[in-house]
Amino acid sequence: MDKKEKQKLLNQLKEKMANDDSLPLRRGATNLVFGEGNPNAEILFIGEGPGFWEDKKGLPFVGNAGAFLNQLLYLIKLKRQEVFITNVVHYRPPENRDPTPDELRAFEPYLDSIIEIIDPKVIVTLGRYSMGKFLLGVTISSVHGKPRKVEWKGKEIVIVPMYHPAAGLRSLDIKKRLQEDFKIIPQVLENLDKAEKEKKDKVEQMNLI
Repeated sequence: MDKKEKQKLLNQLKEKMANDDSLPLRRGATNLVFGEGNPNAEILFIGEGPGFWEDKKGLPFVGNAGAFLNQLLYLIKLKRQEVFITNVVHYRPPENRDPTPDELRAFEPYLDSIIEIIDPKVIVTLGRYSMGKFLLGVTISSVHGKPRKVEWKGKEIVIVPMYHPAAGLRSLDIKKRLQEDFKIIPQVLENLDKAEKEKKDKVEQMNLI
């Protein structure tokens, strides 16, 4: 799929979500926070849920945690427009509470569709709820910054679990860990590109035999 086609599908999905009266949390929310960024992004960031400013503006990570996320992206010479950012729930939970299992399940088909449309090389999970979608039975303190290949819907994908930027604002130690973890991302992409090239070269060599 080209970028234009992906954007069209994302727009249709967003409209479908906005019209889905069965979704929890929408009654107390101001705006649907679908996600934003490059439909052709190699990196997809998945956070937890919208906060106060995200709910007001209808965009993910636009408050203090978003400002820190922008700094982290700048650290690895990436612009926000180059990646795609979304959450595991797309309406703000009351008082910024944690999403419930039922709420996570309700939004899951939409999040799955976002992932399928964008088809990223790497998914960076921000916080334990997005991490829990792909990695079960682990703690974020033991796996943060450690890339893992997982099987997702019949496809292999690289997951890089990280702390949520909001946690970095509350703890200097976690802030430093996030900064170090982000530096891993370019290397992960480079390794994937290298493996892809080697695989392509091997296929071409086999075709010559």
